[in-house]
Amino acid sequence: MSDNHIILIGNYTLDHQESMNRYLLSLNEALVQREIQVTVWKPIIFFATGQHSTIHGFGKWLGYLDKWVLFPIIVKLRMLKSVYRKQDTYFHICDHSNSPYLAVLPKSRSGITCHDVLAIRGAFGYEDAHCPASKTGIYLQKWIFRSLVKAKKIACVSQLTLNQLKDLAGARAISSDKKWKVVYNSFNAHFRPMRAPERIAMIQKYGLEDLNYILHVGSALPRKNRKMLMEMVAHLDEWKGKICYAGQPIDPALQIRINELGMADRVVSVVKPPHEELTALYSGCTAFIFPSFSEGFGWPVIEAQACGAPVIASNIEPMPEVSGGAAIHVSPYHAKEFALALSAVLHDPQVKDEYIQKGFENCRRFDQEIFINQFLALYDLKND
Repeated sequence: MSDNHIILIGNYTLDHQESMNRYLLSLNEALVQREIQVTVWKPIIFFATGQHSTIHGFGKWLGYLDKWVLFPIIVKLRMLKSVYRKQDTYFHICDHSNSPYLAVLPKSRSGITCHDVLAIRGAFGYEDAHCPASKTGIYLQKWIFRSLVKAKKIACVSQLTLNQLKDLAGARAISSDKKWKVVYNSFNAHFRPMRAPERIAMIQKYGLEDLNYILHVGSALPRKNRKMLMEMVAHLDEWKGKICYAGQPIDPALQIRINELGMADRVVSVVKPPHEELTALYSGCTAFIFPSFSEGFGWPVIEAQACGAPVIASNIEPMPEVSGGAAIHVSPYHAKEFALALSAVLHDPQVKDEYIQKGFENCRRFDQEIFINQFLALYDLKND
């Protein structure tokens, strides 16, 4: 067992930040496998007791009290204990949106993961972030940014995120004692090509035919550009397959467009599928479509590749960076380009197989061993 002790600081439970929780669990597991002692700290639910969510309304403000008032006090009190003042005890905040906690942690032994700067850039008025902010959101994101750029150690999940952060930080990013680097995400679950009999048994209940549907996985945020799947299919008269949205439910605006295009009978919504069903959906799709206008990383791209799906994605970074060139990249503003890419996959088995094989190779870049070695290097810890 290593003498090093790493405190991972996670997200407030009632905020339901599922992807951030998966990141924390993945990092925790990787550190434990290296026999490093790990402790997880999260803000406790006190003021928001009885609330089911702190995303909207009065519950949001109660959550703010728990996160931004109570938890920093708790951390300060914990830091009085000698065990947390040891030089071999480190602190890592797993989500950049919690960067204000850096103020109550030892600067030289603390770091943070920056998953994206989309909301921050949105608060500063960058339209290409596709993350407009409310008045409260502008204040919150600028506070998060001011806290984030004070960090000595930042793990950015993509080169794009690091570049955008440095651009925003300007001179504040230039310091000999700052280590801001790219630490790519690893897979936070086991994705693999699922055998046909197994996947067919799972997808049939949704009315899907094996290898005869296109798939999108993700949220309903406008920047995900989910309507592209219908717009591209509208250019393909000869293809009669279905369109599957996995993740969040179909939102009203998307449903209106579905109805306008007369595609209600071809659209399938699978809300938050369990992992095995998600793997089946990836494995059985004709192609995985990821037409986002903006992302920090884009986990579904490599999840689809790991399951043997050909990927057609936006040509806006970081999608090409993450795909490693093992996807067909086209403009998220042009449905016909997506349609032509899908047509190539449908009609040229060699093209399809080439991207599938390249996808498998690309996935090696996101192996957990590589991830944890890069993470430990951030703290100058031994990579045994």
